[in-house]
Amino acid sequence: MAVGKTFIVEKTCPICEQTFRVVKTRSRIPVTQRDDDGCTHYVDFNPYYYTVWVCEHCGFAADEKTFTTKIPDRHLTILRAVLLTKNIKIPFVEERTLGEASTAFRLALKFLDLIHGKSSKKAKYAHQLAWVYREAGDTTQEHEFLAKAAEFYEDALMRESFPIGELTDNAVMYIVAAINWRLGERQKATTYLSRLISDKGVREREPRIHDKARDLWGDIRAAKKK
Repeated sequence: MAVGKTFIVEKTCPICEQTFRVVKTRSRIPVTQRDDDGCTHYVDFNPYYYTVWVCEHCGFAADEKTFTTKIPDRHLTILRAVLLTKNIKIPFVEERTLGEASTAFRLALKFLDLIHGKSSKKAKYAHQLAWVYREAGDTTQEHEFLAKAAEFYEDALMRESFPIGELTDNAVMYIVAAINWRLGERQKATTYLSRLISDKGVREREPRIHDKARDLWGDIRAAKKK
C-alpha cells in the first residue's frame, strides 16, 4: 500500500507545457533487503512503481531529472511532433498498479528510442522495470528486461564516458555481472567479475565494488560446487 508513503505535487510538462500531477515517494521507507544487482526491497511498498513520471495530458514519460532539466530543442521537436498530434491521455492515479507502472516504463523507453537517447538511461529504465516484475513474481518479464538492461549497460560501457552521476564504469561492470548471474549466464558473469577482482586500481579506488565482486564470485563458486 502507498498510503502515507507518497505525496502529490504539481509540475509543468516540458512537452505540452500544461500543469500535471506527480506522485513522489517519501525518503524514509524501511528496507527489508538488497539484491546483488542493486534492487532494494521495502516494507509493503515498491517505490520503483513511481520512478517514471507521466504527463496526464500528453503522455510524455520520463524520470524526474528529465522533466526538471532543459530538454534539447531537437528532442522537443521530435517528441512534440509525436505527442501533440496524437491526443494521448494517461489518467492520473495516486496509487499505481503493476500494469500502470509497467506502462510508464515502457513509454519512457519508447520516447528514448525516438530521440536516440543514451543507453545508460535505457539501462536504468529496463533494470528498474525488471525489479518491478521481480517484486510481482513475474520471472519471465523480469528476465526479459534484465537481458535488455544488460545489453544497454554493455553498450553504454563502449560508447559513453563515465562516471555518469554516481555510476562508474566499474560499478556498471559489476551490475552486468550480477544480472548475467541471475540470468544463468555464468561465464559472462565470471568474465566481468574476474576483471574487477584482478584490477588493483579497482581494489584501491573502489573497494566497495571490489568487495562486492569478490563476494559474488564466491557465491558463484559455491553454487557451482553444489
